[in-house]
Amino acid sequence: MDTLIQQFADTIRAAAENRRPLRICGGGSKSFYGNPATGEDFGVTGYRGIVDYEPTELVITARAGTPLAEIESTMREQGQMLGFEPPHFDGGATLGGCIAAGLSGPRRAAAGAARDFVLGLRLLDGRGTDLRFGGQVMKNVAGYDMSRLVTGSLGTLGLILEVSLKALPLPPAELTLACEMPRGEAIEMMNALAGQPLPVTATCHVEKRLYLRLAGAETAVKAAAKKIGGETMPNAAEFWRNVRDHRDLFFSGDGPVWRLSLTSTAPEIDLPGHQLVEWGGALRWLKTDAGAESVRKAAHKAGGHATLFRRGRHDTGAFHPLPEALMQLHRRVKQAMDPAGIFNRGRLYPEW
Repeated sequence: MDTLIQQFADTIRAAAENRRPLRICGGGSKSFYGNPATGEDFGVTGYRGIVDYEPTELVITARAGTPLAEIESTMREQGQMLGFEPPHFDGGATLGGCIAAGLSGPRRAAAGAARDFVLGLRLLDGRGTDLRFGGQVMKNVAGYDMSRLVTGSLGTLGLILEVSLKALPLPPAELTLACEMPRGEAIEMMNALAGQPLPVTATCHVEKRLYLRLAGAETAVKAAAKKIGGETMPNAAEFWRNVRDHRDLFFSGDGPVWRLSLTSTAPEIDLPGHQLVEWGGALRWLKTDAGAESVRKAAHKAGGHATLFRRGRHDTGAFHPLPEALMQLHRRVKQAMDPAGIFNRGRLYPEW
């Protein structure tokens, strides 16, 4: 594996010297996400495998090319899981792509986001330098928290080599409740439940139906289900996988899909189209033909931002424009990590 890292570093140095952009290619499961990147394909899936796993310490370290399915299967054998429930999408998801995209699944509101589980990582920067950040313990906070900064940067700051993640125990019991309810009432109910000591680990409202997943000790799950009410849903695990991986019927079709990150108590978004609500109301998926300006204006008014997640035109950029002061900070970090601007050029922001 050291030889492979050396090959990666040599490719990066040559690209930087010639100002030749590289498009990092992993499993391809999230190639639709973000703006189209320019450059020569840089395949990195060969660097794979679990480096270290200590179930008693709740820490797993794996190489970036390792399939998520392999990691999660190994963890399930030990009664553990990745708490942020990362999406697999087409099934070819790798750990590197998972962290580079920084996406979280249905459990995010209850357990935390992807970056909350990253303890440390190893990467090659735009000079081909092998760098390590963080470690394998939670209280490693010396210096800048580059591990979390790299999470969600879509490969624009460096080539991720290895990642150390915090693990969580699998819940002893789990069930999903479902009931008919208008979206406005569902948002109110999700927020009300979030303020109570109930084991709600995922929420979803779609097609006038609210779904609530409960997980934890069996007695706690049963007591919560009795208190909340509703029908117990069969095949619930498949339903949540379909929501996580966008295989639910809501995500089908040819129209644009927007991802709106809002305050959980924000009222319904007054735009045409269809909506799927997750994370207690904080995540709104929107299928609409409304223009980008209208969608982003509505998201901003509701206290959040909008991302063009799937399909649609990218001429206005996939991501919500940043205030100039914040964009300047992004540029300075990019310059420090990738001075020649070779990594995934244009993927995060069109200008770099």
